[in-house]
Amino acid sequence: MVTTDSAVTTDDAVTHRSFCRFCEAACAVLVDVETGPDGTERVTRVRGDADSPLSNGYTCSKGRNLPAWHHHPNRLDHPLVRDRDGDLVSASWDEALDDLGDRLSSLIAEHGPDSVGVMLATGSAFDSNGRRAAERLWKQLKSRSVYTSGSIDTPCKPFVARLVGGFAGLTPTLDETSAKLTVLIGVNPVVSHGHLNGFPDPIVKLRALTQDDRELWVIDPRRTETARLATRHIAPLPGSDHLLLAHLVREVLEDGSDREYLADHADPADIAMITELVAPFDRGRTAALCGIDGEVLDDLVASIRRVGKVSMQTGTGTTMARAANLTEWMSWVLHIVTGSFDQPGGMWFNPGYLRQLDRRSLGTSGDQPADGPPSRPEMKNWLNEFPCSALADEIEAGNLRALVVVGGNPMRALPDPDRLRVALGELDTLAVIDVVDTDTTELATHVLPATGQLERSDLPLSIDQFVVTLSTQYTPAVVAPGADRRHAWWMFASLAERLGLEVLPGDMTADDCTDDLLLKALADRSRGSWDELVTERVAIEEPVFGWVLDGVIPDGRWRIGPELLVEQFRDQALRELPPLQLIPRRQPRHLNSQLVEGVEGKTDDAVALISPDDARRAGIVDGAVVRVSSVHGAVELVAELTNDVRIGAVSVPHGYGDCNVTVLTSDRDDIDPHTGMVLQCGVDVAIAPVH
Repeated sequence: MVTTDSAVTTDDAVTHRSFCRFCEAACAVLVDVETGPDGTERVTRVRGDADSPLSNGYTCSKGRNLPAWHHHPNRLDHPLVRDRDGDLVSASWDEALDDLGDRLSSLIAEHGPDSVGVMLATGSAFDSNGRRAAERLWKQLKSRSVYTSGSIDTPCKPFVARLVGGFAGLTPTLDETSAKLTVLIGVNPVVSHGHLNGFPDPIVKLRALTQDDRELWVIDPRRTETARLATRHIAPLPGSDHLLLAHLVREVLEDGSDREYLADHADPADIAMITELVAPFDRGRTAALCGIDGEVLDDLVASIRRVGKVSMQTGTGTTMARAANLTEWMSWVLHIVTGSFDQPGGMWFNPGYLRQLDRRSLGTSGDQPADGPPSRPEMKNWLNEFPCSALADEIEAGNLRALVVVGGNPMRALPDPDRLRVALGELDTLAVIDVVDTDTTELATHVLPATGQLERSDLPLSIDQFVVTLSTQYTPAVVAPGADRRHAWWMFASLAERLGLEVLPGDMTADDCTDDLLLKALADRSRGSWDELVTERVAIEEPVFGWVLDGVIPDGRWRIGPELLVEQFRDQALRELPPLQLIPRRQPRHLNSQLVEGVEGKTDDAVALISPDDARRAGIVDGAVVRVSSVHGAVELVAELTNDVRIGAVSVPHGYGDCNVTVLTSDRDDIDPHTGMVLQCGVDVAIAPVH
């Protein structure tokens, strides 16, 4: 444990210690709060906390924007309910929740529990108490209509973990301390701060991975901010990462695999099958398919053979692509054949400080899914939730009649926004719990104003396994809830009481409970205790190795050849790649659809990054307006010509309203056949100047 005082008083303000909840890094911050003559609290400044052993004084522009976010001009302050004239009007909390409870109760009685759904979006992931209360309520409702942001950009990770490791909750984590060879594929932690591996202070951490004979390789079609820090950068064609990895597996199996590890932890028949599957991907074929020089492949293979182990992480550049499952799978196979999983110098599996999976009995998830949404019988339910790509169909089919959206804006996150807008308008009830107005609150029947991250106590439960340390940290609320905002857990507890259900522990009611009482119940089941966390604020332990090999994977063996993935690989391995493909991009001051109005007086412009050669062929000049189109739609934005993007790729950020790239995708035609994820990387596009 590391002790840090919670607040320091100065002449002008009180400085509070907290942590930022804009991404998985959860950087520790200092928050200055001034109190006016009328007692009104104003957040005036946020900066990194130099005393934090987790982020060491670092915070990004998004965290420093917390004062502007907290005092956002579009903050939701009071409950709103749509009246008979179609207008959203102010209501009391009792009026709003009574009406919402009556509607949900009637729908369940008439159409069954699946008619009432919940969408737990990214914002809900950074509100531990609110997320847990929502999950408990929907479990008690016995509704299968649960949608999360996990089916938008990451379903391949738990899917592959379930098939190969037997448990969907396994999170491979970089060994930043002892790994000699680190490979990042389609992830840019300098900007995103990691993807299921949170990187606080990313530049310092990445530079350390290149020191003292350590190597950092970045595989990405764009020379990202992270690639500029790397030992080496490979820029393959979008959508070819699984082929590059197949080549690495092939070469390692020929000369360099950990024979002892494989004998103990893999089935010989699976090894033989994988060997046959990757055999065609020799140096020449792989280089041609990936659009890269064969010598760079040789150099990476040589590094793997020399070091012996590899520590590899994928990101949204691969997880939102057509070959997402295959890239993730091949990365797992490469770790296994090199003896890198659950071993120092390779990858460890973060069991979570709060979840402590290594100290629990975990049942095998199995390799058979549950039934998916009735309107899309071809989709399956692998993760106890329906894919977001089925949302519009479920509404149109009359299966889903009410939806509660928590901390998200599906109008900017899901495909075909015109169709989705009509579908959401057809719902009997659309309740939105959020901090600020969004495109989705405009369509709601109920708008419920939630407290922001500075107005509530918290422990980072949802990212407990996603940080690169075995750690947690506690923060009390920095300011009291403003206006008539309430905690999300209070809303769900109050709604549950109206439905005759209970989501709070013990005999607590919504009005008796507090943030800290709920967090105490969580902390006392963790590796530490509530008293320790409240007193000392930050808890860190050493990474744990061996618990997955010894107690999780079925019979102590990785299932490296799942039939579903083998079949998908054979179907897609030699698929011809489009000549020009969309690739995603995160931005420093912009988080999904949040903060697009600017941070610290600056904005992230929605520009398309295009290689000069592709632009020349299309007649596009730097700074001109360009039309990026697919068979589904088109967006227009400014072109920026750069050699940082390879030929055959165009990079466009997500989340903007006027140029929302979701119009380029389809929730019917371009989805992963197993997870139902909508493809948002590797989409076939064309570019043309707008005259």
